[in-house]
Amino acid sequence: MRNNIEILAMVMAGGRGERLYPLTSERTKPSVPFGGKYRIIDFALSNLINSGIYSIYVLVQYKSQSLIEHIRTTWIREGVLPKHFITVVPPQMRKTKEWYRGTADSVFQNINLIYDSQPKYVAIFGGDHVYRMNIKEMVDFHIYKNAKLTVAVIPLFAEKAKEFGIVDFNKDFRINEFKEKPTYINQKTVYASMGNYIFNADFLIDVLEEDAKRKSSHDFGKDIIPYLVKKKEKIYAYDFSKNKIPCLKSYEDKYYWRDVGTIYNYFDANMDLLGKTPKLDLDNKDWPIYASNLNCPPAYIKNSQVENSLICEGSKLIGCKIKNSILGRGIVVDENCIIEDSIILDFCHIKKGSYIKRTIIDRFNFVKENTYIGYEPKKDKNNYYLDSSGIVVVKRGPRKIFYF
Repeated sequence: MRNNIEILAMVMAGGRGERLYPLTSERTKPSVPFGGKYRIIDFALSNLINSGIYSIYVLVQYKSQSLIEHIRTTWIREGVLPKHFITVVPPQMRKTKEWYRGTADSVFQNINLIYDSQPKYVAIFGGDHVYRMNIKEMVDFHIYKNAKLTVAVIPLFAEKAKEFGIVDFNKDFRINEFKEKPTYINQKTVYASMGNYIFNADFLIDVLEEDAKRKSSHDFGKDIIPYLVKKKEKIYAYDFSKNKIPCLKSYEDKYYWRDVGTIYNYFDANMDLLGKTPKLDLDNKDWPIYASNLNCPPAYIKNSQVENSLICEGSKLIGCKIKNSILGRGIVVDENCIIEDSIILDFCHIKKGSYIKRTIIDRFNFVKENTYIGYEPKKDKNNYYLDSSGIVVVKRGPRKIFYF
């Protein structure tokens, strides 16, 4: 890959995440905690940093304060060079008096950042998926093909096509068709857009200026890419299944990527981190996923049984049983509690005698003694949020001060 200063990254982090409610009732989707100590956006940012791309703008919009604070405390550090930065960009309304109308419009409204940085390439990546990706290989592919735009694609079973934008391409990987959420009957495998793009900067500027004049939803997937395909521009598909991550373990999925946009998908992706041979193993020193450095003491466990679970720092488990679960930071679980197949986010206290099963408990919750969650659907529906998948979600509790 060429000098990283030639590449400017823009991470799309402004989505409402309505299907992930109630986890997104007070935060944007990329800011939702994941895997005990991370936020969803940490995966996209870590991929960029690990790939040597250090000039990064994070475009935010809805309920962005939680994400802004996370970027400020976790990701903003002194750069060695002036063009080494991670900066949050709220809507500036430079071009219109409206908020971002689509992914393309969010970039267009900040087109001055491209002019100021003068990059040769612009990497536009979503901030709301869980995956590892060596972006250097995608950039090298883009340069090798002399492409104007490269779209990252992933092979999926055709039955899932209706959830994604689907790309067709020839033997040379040049895209000849783009369909938004089609239905296939006699086809086994399709290639879905991952929402990750590499543009030539000058081409992107021209495309955005032209799109701004048209009546559309101003979205890359819905409008711009189909339009460019019809114009027969030099647009190529980068096959993510060929991407290589250093020190990937033999038992991991070779090209792990998850859209965690629903409660079920979010829950399922968290569970992928568990087991002796997890589908996504976070223990990779050559391709780390960076998280906030919270000043917590080590986890403390006394007279407890913990099976196939992740327990984060600052947690205290006393006389309880934890199975197939993920406990975030600062979790306190009292005696005679049983937690199984569940996700407990940071700074919750589960009082004695409580039973929790197949449940997601958001941050700052205090669960009273002898509480049962996940056992009686009718009762759960009255007291909490019961997802159509059967997973119970306890909304975020009132924030308190924690001294560690």
